[in-house]
Amino acid sequence: MIDRDEFNFILSDLIDELPQAFFRELSGGIIVSDNAPQSEYSKNNDLFVFGQYRVNSLGRQVVIYRGSFERFYSHLSEEQLKDKLRNTLRHEFRHHMEFLSGIHNSSSLEAEDRREIQEYLRRYATSSDQLEE
Repeated sequence: MIDRDEFNFILSDLIDELPQAFFRELSGGIIVSDNAPQSEYSKNNDLFVFGQYRVNSLGRQVVIYRGSFERFYSHLSEEQLKDKLRNTLRHEFRHHMEFLSGIHNSSSLEAEDRREIQEYLRRYATSSDQLEE
C-alpha cells in the first residue's frame, strides 16, 4: 500500500482537479482518517465506508478513510488506487453540491445511496435465507 504521504499527495492532485466552486461552504475541509469504518448496515463485516460527507454544528467537511483504502485496495497499482480515490472524492463532493443546492429528490445521490443499501440488504437477506434451507 502507498504510505500516508503518498496517499495525501495523490489526494492533493485529485483535489486540484476539482473546480474551485466545489469548495464553497466546505468550512471543515477535507480530512484523511486512518480508520476503516464499517457501514452501520454491514451484515457480515463486508460493507465499509471509504468516504463521508458530514454536515454538523462545526460546518461541512469531506472525510476520506485511508484505512478502508488500505484494507481493500492495497493490491492495486498506484493508478488503479488513484481511480478509486478519485471516484470516492467526487462522490462525496456530489453530496456536498447537492446539499448546497437543496437537491433531496429521488434522483439525488443520497437517494441512490439508499437504494444501493436496500439492494445490499435484500441480497444479504436472500443469501441468509438460502443458507438456512
